[in-house]
Amino acid sequence: MPRTADTRKELWLTWFISHYVSVVDAINYRVGRLVMYGIFVMIAILAWASISKTFFLPSLWTLEMAQFAMVAYYMLGGPYAIQMGSHVRMDLFYHAWSDHRKAYFDAFTVFFLIFFLGVLLYGAIDSAQYAVEYNERSYSSWRPYMWPIKIITVIGIVLMLLQAISEFFKDIARIHGITL
Repeated sequence: MPRTADTRKELWLTWFISHYVSVVDAINYRVGRLVMYGIFVMIAILAWASISKTFFLPSLWTLEMAQFAMVAYYMLGGPYAIQMGSHVRMDLFYHAWSDHRKAYFDAFTVFFLIFFLGVLLYGAIDSAQYAVEYNERSYSSWRPYMWPIKIITVIGIVLMLLQAISEFFKDIARIHGITL
């Protein structure tokens, strides 16, 4: 039986969606697993802050560097948390629902997340462009450049947006009984 144009479009769309989900999930999985070890970077920075305050002169850079490390940790680790389902959710009724009903609800509510991330991305790109263009520096006495952390923030928001779209595709597939 020959394939019609509609069948070919459906096959191409199915291939594209499954490929998109697998690529985005693989990227966010690897980034998340790498960033997971950022907790040790923060521990080392804060340990050095304690040691230097106790035995030497206090370091100017430790508190702000720990804050930057924390921003990178949660901005780049957020998509991994969404992918693994380990994010915090208000679970008053949700836990009692069937998987099918959860998929419908998640497919609807992900649009709020996508809208929020779009607005956040718009502001983050503008802020990062400003930081790069004007060599923005922090107002602290250490005065580090702000563009590295702002670019990391943009990357984290983009990865979260891509993961939210991936989760939407997975929810639609669950509604239709398809496993991606």
